[in-house]
Amino acid sequence: MGVLENKARARLFYKYLSTVYDRINPFIWNEQMRTDALELLDLEPESTVLDVGCGTGFATEGLLEHVEEVYALDQSEHQLEQAYAKFGKRSPPVHFHRGDAERLPFATDTFDVVWSSGSIEYWPNPILALREFRRVLKPGGQVLVVGPNYPDSPIAQRLADAMMLFYDEYEADRMFKRAGFEDVRHAFMGPEYEPEVAITTVARAPE
Repeated sequence: MGVLENKARARLFYKYLSTVYDRINPFIWNEQMRTDALELLDLEPESTVLDVGCGTGFATEGLLEHVEEVYALDQSEHQLEQAYAKFGKRSPPVHFHRGDAERLPFATDTFDVVWSSGSIEYWPNPILALREFRRVLKPGGQVLVVGPNYPDSPIAQRLADAMMLFYDEYEADRMFKRAGFEDVRHAFMGPEYEPEVAITTVARAPE
């Protein structure tokens, strides 16, 4: 398990990263990647959507181009403070919650779509979190998770494993299917200098 696959350490990490996150993020997870990921979903204006690990609200902004409201959750109070500055803290179109991906504070069968980008790599138990996603999804609802693709170089692999969760499409298949999802598909995304740095997985909850 990587050093940042620990909730307390991840919160401390984002306490400092949050102040510069929006300036650094475009080099890793940019608007074109977000657009490409959004095109993998069946979104309607009235769709009920949850953004898990919303951070400063970068994905939330993209989701709001397609839906009227978004429920957004993050464990980092410092990341959420940055998001509040963009959207406000307590009023639509974003409903913020501070919480844990492994224990979502929402009722079963609530959402049409659960989205999570740049968060799975910090989860100590990703399958438990994915099962929570399936629980809060309506039957047939979609999940989309963007995470870091496992590097090819053995040296980079050792560094990646020491830091956080990196995985390939085969491991993604295993995790999503163990969590009970169906129709599991993957797409690789990235900025021009590293076009496959991210793996995006889309799946459905059983009907």
